[in-house]
Amino acid sequence: MKKISQRIDWLISWQGRITCLLIIPLLFIVCFEVFMRYGLNKPTIYGFELTSIFYALHFFLGLSFMDYYDGHVKVDVFVARLPARPRKTVKIIAYFVLSLPICFGYILGTGRFALQSTIDMERSWTSWAPYIWPFKILICLSFVLLFLQELSNLIKTGTQTE
Repeated sequence: MKKISQRIDWLISWQGRITCLLIIPLLFIVCFEVFMRYGLNKPTIYGFELTSIFYALHFFLGLSFMDYYDGHVKVDVFVARLPARPRKTVKIIAYFVLSLPICFGYILGTGRFALQSTIDMERSWTSWAPYIWPFKILICLSFVLLFLQELSNLIKTGTQTE
């Protein structure tokens, strides 16, 4: 089981490092749009939407990476006061009752939307009208990666020695 957890962690770490690079095109898009809008008084039709798409991908694909580094904000006032064994039990129960089912639900929901969007070859409703089905697939993939990371966390918590 530890091997599975290590492979998932490697995948998430690799994917997260690549996802971090999305900030570079996002920065260029925003700077270009600001220059066009305020410098030349000729805003683009795609600037706002492209910025939104890149930001959403950066956010969703970053979820599993943040979970890998335990960087999410959490309120564990009660759990932190417990001794090691009950804390471990509460974490395991939380993975089975909350984290994994919620991630699985998101996978099913976003997967259904992505599938329908792909079948319809869905485009945005704006004047630029890019295809948005690839982004919906990536959002579904982000929840698959988050599910895998939660599974890895469960394995690490379960095999942890006190």
